[in-house]
Amino acid sequence: MQSIVAEAGWPIWLLLALSVVGLALIVERALSLRSTRVIPPELAAQVQQMVRAGNDSPAAIEKLADSCALGQILAEVLRTRQQPASEMRQAVEDTGQDVAHTLQRYLPALATVATIAPLLGLFGTVIGMIEIFAVYRPDGADPSQMAHGISVALYNTAFGILIAIPAMIAHRLYRSRVEGLLLRMEQIARQVAQRVRG
Repeated sequence: MQSIVAEAGWPIWLLLALSVVGLALIVERALSLRSTRVIPPELAAQVQQMVRAGNDSPAAIEKLADSCALGQILAEVLRTRQQPASEMRQAVEDTGQDVAHTLQRYLPALATVATIAPLLGLFGTVIGMIEIFAVYRPDGADPSQMAHGISVALYNTAFGILIAIPAMIAHRLYRSRVEGLLLRMEQIARQVAQRVRG
């Protein structure tokens, strides 16, 4: 690895730093967007049981809101269940937008990593080409210096693409997962609202 870094020149350090950022974002979103963390399987049934048992005190509702993303939406359902349906729907939709914003956190940053990585790779390519032309002489250049410039250009291009591909895949995957989670939460909230209001 040290030899590759040495051959790739100083622009590779920018790409290595970007790769660390990208990896951290991918891991953080993988942990945060786990289905069981966002939508615990038994939570809807527990909320309905809580209402039936009369245990839906303000403190219990606040605890529910702090538990997970779905809990935040269902807590709003419980807070507004005595209000007209239109007001309840609007309040739950507003909470849903807040939850969506939280779930989408860092996804724009991941998209930025996927966009910037090839540009940094191209920057390294330009640096390598500059090095090649800097050592070129009509009477013959040092082959080792020209080879170094070529390796700088190629290594940086390859690293830029290598970083961009998984970042773009992860961004698309997580964006799709967020959309699926939001749809499921909307369906669950609608079912719970019908039962606690009925």
